Amino acid sequence: MTRLKIGDTPRRTEDTRFLTGKGCYIDDMVLDGMVHAVIVRSPHAHAEIAGIDSAEALALPGVLTILTGADQAAAGIQPLQPYEQVNVYNNKPFVFPTQYPLAIDRVRYAGEPVAVVVAETRDQALDAAETLWVDYNALPAVTDVQSAIAADPANICLQWQTGDPAGVAAAMASAAHVTKLNIHNHRIITNSMEPRGAIGVYDEASSRYTMYLSAQSIHMARDRAAMSLGVEPSRVRFVAPDVGGGFGVKNFIYPEHVLLPWAARATGRPVKWINGRSEGFVSDHQARDHTAEAALALDADGNFLALHIAGWGNLGAYLSGSIGRLHTEQYATLPGGPYTIPAVLLDIGAGFSNTVPVGVSRGPGFAESANITERLIDRAAAEMGLDRVELRRRNLARAWPYTNAVGHEIDSGKFPENFDAAIAKAREGFDARLRDAESRGRCRGLGFAYHMKGTFGVPEEHVELRFGEDDYVTFTTGTQSIGQGHETTFPQLVSDLLGVPFERIRYRQGDTDLIPKGGGHGSSRATYMGGTATFKAVEWIVERGKRTAARVLEAAEADIVFRDGRFDIAGTDRGLGIMEVARHAREEDGKGLDRLQDFTREALTFPNGCHVAEVEVDPETGAVTVEAYTAVDDYGTIINPMVVSGQVHGAITQGIGQALMERGSYDPASGQLVSGSFMDYSMPRAGDVPSYDVVFNGVPSATNPLGVKGSGEAGAIAGFPAVANAVMDALAAYGLKGYDGPASPEITWRAIANAKGSAA
Repeated sequence: MTRLKIGDTPRRTEDTRFLTGKGCYIDDMVLDGMVHAVIVRSPHAHAEIAGIDSAEALALPGVLTILTGADQAAAGIQPLQPYEQVNVYNNKPFVFPTQYPLAIDRVRYAGEPVAVVVAETRDQALDAAETLWVDYNALPAVTDVQSAIAADPANICLQWQTGDPAGVAAAMASAAHVTKLNIHNHRIITNSMEPRGAIGVYDEASSRYTMYLSAQSIHMARDRAAMSLGVEPSRVRFVAPDVGGGFGVKNFIYPEHVLLPWAARATGRPVKWINGRSEGFVSDHQARDHTAEAALALDADGNFLALHIAGWGNLGAYLSGSIGRLHTEQYATLPGGPYTIPAVLLDIGAGFSNTVPVGVSRGPGFAESANITERLIDRAAAEMGLDRVELRRRNLARAWPYTNAVGHEIDSGKFPENFDAAIAKAREGFDARLRDAESRGRCRGLGFAYHMKGTFGVPEEHVELRFGEDDYVTFTTGTQSIGQGHETTFPQLVSDLLGVPFERIRYRQGDTDLIPKGGGHGSSRATYMGGTATFKAVEWIVERGKRTAARVLEAAEADIVFRDGRFDIAGTDRGLGIMEVARHAREEDGKGLDRLQDFTREALTFPNGCHVAEVEVDPETGAVTVEAYTAVDDYGTIINPMVVSGQVHGAITQGIGQALMERGSYDPASGQLVSGSFMDYSMPRAGDVPSYDVVFNGVPSATNPLGVKGSGEAGAIAGFPAVANAVMDALAAYGLKGYDGPASPEITWRAIANAKGSAA
């Protein structure tokens, strides 16, 4: 038996199951009497639905039912409700269109569900879906947010201002230099390894729905699905078995979360739906798509004086989940990131367009803000003739805790130390590599980005610890693993805190019937929230155990000490193991040491670090390769460094993907997604990225007893601006002023050609 400690690096226990084909994903599940659903989706980005003729499709073999928007009212189906509907900063309600699970009289994006076909087999459902006749009257579509709000101000969801208008205006007027930048953080499409899927079940005897689904935040989705189904949450159970990745795209509720339970009730059979990969391109929440006009004021020595960002986010056709709150809160938490900027002004807006709704992907808000700041700094350095490394170093925060310009306190960090370490490592041998590249007609460059984010997500979490008669501890959490290694790291934490062998801990998650509340996984919250709840549960268990141990050992409670899984009388060799104490405690009151613990956060954690990308560019073809990538990161206390390394590597790869190849593109005239498959949307593979040089140099967070900080999103926040700045550095000789990514060969080649033309 092994007792693990915080900081150990055991291999992930779940990987044995996955690598031997014993995982259980939604598509692996087969229930008795199960039938299959296909979602009929609009081919138009904007159109009226004049009518639907399902007679021919219903007559096909195996077809059980076809549900349409017109059927929703009779079935009591209500609209989908966004999780957050009011701007927390100014208490003004968000303005948003009503979204039903199935469109009724109008579709607002290509891919919006208009009908559900249920048949005995998937092939039969597909055949019927092809036969279903939907009469559309196409309408003009708009795909960018500026055009949408110009055409109709009713497309504005939110518009607000925060910061110091007078202070920023004064600083801009008196500054030695003001750098301005227009920048678009292009849309991305999140493709997790496992597509979304679900199985809806309805039990007529109990009038209760059960949903098996691939999702990463099931309690919130369950509550909203219950609202749409018109029932109490207690009548809906959500179960997430193994989930093959999420990255944010599986965070919020989707129409299918209501359609599948409804279809199960309508047919009296379990109903299964698996998203096709191409279908996911037009049905899964997309991300980013933010346009900003930014200005940075500096004095003659390069000290930052003020930052003004006027940004608009494209929300797509509907307001999904918490994106309204995230769009406001995360931009306004850390403007300027790790840099000290005395005055900040944010003009933030978001609006609707005829595109797939936007949700979240790694580092929402923080990634966009970091991209703006880091690109601004490089531009300012070039315009003022300053060294861009020294410009950053001069303006990094140096003392903690510190309060930024918008009033948020950052508790801990080593910004200058981590920055200097990353720069030094990245520059080792760079001059020789630069000369070699030039001898081959290539261009080399370094790009810098310092990431920082606040860990948000649902502010409340529950965990439960139960001591079994079989000497096992069952740990149940409302957080959720979607591939991050929680089946290893949480039992590892429990093993350390309780002194129980790792092999004697059972891990349970992903079922709303197991635990009353849960925040799932999102915003790097799991270890902070679930870990803190676990720590508090153990505190209670130890105090409860001391009373029992004192009684059994006939000693004073004050003389009982808990250490390494034992309750001992101080200064003696007399004591009891925790499992024995649990049995005695259970005899006292029937519950013993079992504990259901809640935790509500009062502060955030702030993972941060410096990332440096080294790229090589072929100016003849525009091809860009990332040759090296260095990171020095602060994630506070790290439970399992090996698991965290994997998370960091994956996030960096996602950031590089956005920087070099990923872009969700729409035809502006038709509103069609022209990057609707992997034929037109490229994803990074192993050959596209170098071996990463990642070093951890953490300061324990002061906002939680474990000292942990989130780690899963940092690389995606820093990767995009680091690579973009490296490309700009490599092409500095061409006089390139800027470009909107990704730095694909065509975009890079055209940027070089345009720069040459401007110079001529």
